[in-house]
Amino acid sequence: MKCFLCKGDLEKSTTTYMTDYNNCYIIIKNVPCTKCTQCGEVYLNGVTVQKIETIIQRLKAALTEIAVVDFTQAA
Repeated sequence: MKCFLCKGDLEKSTTTYMTDYNNCYIIIKNVPCTKCTQCGEVYLNGVTVQKIETIIQRLKAALTEIAVVDFTQAA
């Protein structure tokens, strides 16, 4: 597969996913992804995105100002 942006090669990797919800930041570390070796663009597959959404839903009830979660332990 090639990167949609720069046509560089893609390789399996991990990334950190960050979002905000009601003025709280949610950081999910070690998210599996495919990353471009040339420009660094990150691609997430559908299963991973669904797991991220599940993690975020579980965190909403217990949010503080910042929540940091390891994907491999929370998924």
